[in-house]
Amino acid sequence: MGQVQNRGQIQNQAEDQQKIYQRWAPVYDRVYRSLLRDGHRTLARLAAGAGTDILEIGVGTGLVLSHYPRRSRVTGIDISEHMIAKAREKIARHKLFHVRHLQVMDAHALSFEDKSFDAVCLPFVITLIPEPERALDECARVLRPGGEIILASKLGDGAGLQGAIEDAVAPLARRIGWSSSFRISRITDWARASGFDAIEILPVFPNGFFKVIRLKRHSPNV
Repeated sequence: MGQVQNRGQIQNQAEDQQKIYQRWAPVYDRVYRSLLRDGHRTLARLAAGAGTDILEIGVGTGLVLSHYPRRSRVTGIDISEHMIAKAREKIARHKLFHVRHLQVMDAHALSFEDKSFDAVCLPFVITLIPEPERALDECARVLRPGGEIILASKLGDGAGLQGAIEDAVAPLARRIGWSSSFRISRITDWARASGFDAIEILPVFPNGFFKVIRLKRHSPNV
């Protein structure tokens, strides 16, 4: 019974997110383009450094897509059809031919073969996925040996006054499609348990408020 209830709660969360993204899709770029640009550029640069075949989870309206080098082969997924539609418009308008495929898909159940990508990127989405560890397991499954998982998000350590404020405003943040109380430790704990190292945690604009994290699987020789 508990598992059934949990699945129902997760489905409800996903449906709520789709409604939020439907409202945000027409104005998302105007609101977030400048605010997230540094994080987007950093994420795309690190992903390109890991290899050519890149999967972006939570592609949204496609704000990151222009930052990948043209030698890349980018696949993007998102849970929102409305966001994907905006991303497709952007690809056509700016001739982003390195973006090979966009698809509506659930991050918890990727339809790709094992070991398909050199890098898996999650730009400002991990805190909103109902089961982030399950989604990261899927990222690890489709990642090639030596590849990297790269996340950009608002991630705190939960300490002091800022941590208390983050917890207090979390319900309001989620209503607009954000999260304020997701902890870095949740990512690093998953990484340790799953054979990955957090090899880099980079503060980005504004003033380190957002972070970009690189995760790389342990070398088999270690």
